[in-house]
Amino acid sequence: MNLKEIILGDYLELPAFMLASDNIIKLPSPDSIAYAHEMLTLCLDKNIYSIYPLRDKEKGLLKEAEQLLKEYGIEVVSNSGHDL
Repeated sequence: MNLKEIILGDYLELPAFMLASDNIIKLPSPDSIAYAHEMLTLCLDKNIYSIYPLRDKEKGLLKEAEQLLKEYGIEVVSNSGHDL
C-alpha cells in the first residue's frame, strides 16, 4: 500500500492547513444520530474500503453498523489489526 492510498481523518476540530491536504479529512461526528450512514456515504464518496477507528465511541458505533458496511465492501478493523 502506498501512502497516497491512506486517508487520515478526525471528527474533532482540525487546523485548516491540515484539511488542505487530500489525505486528511473531516469525519462525521459520532454524536450524530446518522453517524453510520454518514460514514458509509463518506466511504463510498472517497473509495474507502477499510476503517481503523481509534476512539471507543467510534468503535462501538461502527461495530453496530458492521453488517451495513460489509454489504458495501467496507471493513472495520480494530487497532490490533483484527476485525471488530
